[in-house]
Amino acid sequence: MKRIGVLTSGGDSPGMNAAVRAVVRKAIFHEVEVYGIYHGYEGLIKGDIKKLEIGSVGDIIHRGGTMLFSARCPEMKTEEGQLKAIEQLNKHGIEGLVVIGGDGSYMGAKALTERGFPCVGVPGTIDNDIPGTEFTIGFDTAINTVIDAIDKIRDTATSHKRTYVIEVMGRDAGDIALWAGLAGGAESILIPESADDINDVIARLKRGQDRGKKHSIIIVAEGVGSAVEVAKKLEELTDFETRVSVLGYIQRGGSPTVADRVLASRLGAQAVSLLLEGKGGRAVGIEQNRLVDYDIIEALTQKKHTLDHQMFDLSKELSI
Repeated sequence: MKRIGVLTSGGDSPGMNAAVRAVVRKAIFHEVEVYGIYHGYEGLIKGDIKKLEIGSVGDIIHRGGTMLFSARCPEMKTEEGQLKAIEQLNKHGIEGLVVIGGDGSYMGAKALTERGFPCVGVPGTIDNDIPGTEFTIGFDTAINTVIDAIDKIRDTATSHKRTYVIEVMGRDAGDIALWAGLAGGAESILIPESADDINDVIARLKRGQDRGKKHSIIIVAEGVGSAVEVAKKLEELTDFETRVSVLGYIQRGGSPTVADRVLASRLGAQAVSLLLEGKGGRAVGIEQNRLVDYDIIEALTQKKHTLDHQMFDLSKELSI
């Protein structure tokens, strides 16, 4: 293989640039040309493709977002869109493709793989919801952003003796809520993987009140519902004064942490190694700090991301 492509797709995440950098420099080190595909699958279909050199990825390892930009592309879900994508890849002489993104991005890579084009998926999403890897690129940065916000909000909650309900991202996965909630000492963590009742939340709040606690933090994963609705319910059923903070897209931005820069570098380089070994249709990940790879089609059809329920149980034990 003498020419590969790289694209970022779906929601951006801190560390994507570090992964792009690793793909480009690992490939060039092995005398393989690299072509950057701009604006994700939409750019691929339109032919927005340019050759990347070593200097093209200089001074980006510390930057959030993605230098290749990103976009949603419904057309990639169609047969016509997939054939156009392969046509562009062939037109530019690209023999293998590295796709950096979340499960939607993996679905595009899966489609190309099923049509015979070798792809390797690299997990880039703050949600940490990709099967086959313990951590995804951007997750560590996101939870550090959330914990910084929790610490600041707790100062205000303490000063005014209020209960703050904080909504975090994660889509259908509760990892951001769980990790940040445990690290931030939240009294309750509401996640889609556990059917916690509002009465359980109230019981914990009242136990804290009975021992003299004047403020509380409740973390709500967006997959559960709206923090506004949770706060409204609490005020209807109790005498607790609540305030709501929806952290939103601030969680996706910022300079990636050391953990995300290293993870992105390792996974991006491993993706190139697999293509150079003639292994397409794979996805890379990290398990027990060891690089792994697995069949991308199998991962999306048979594997499922699971939350650490022991950690969730611990959060309840420590919030008594």
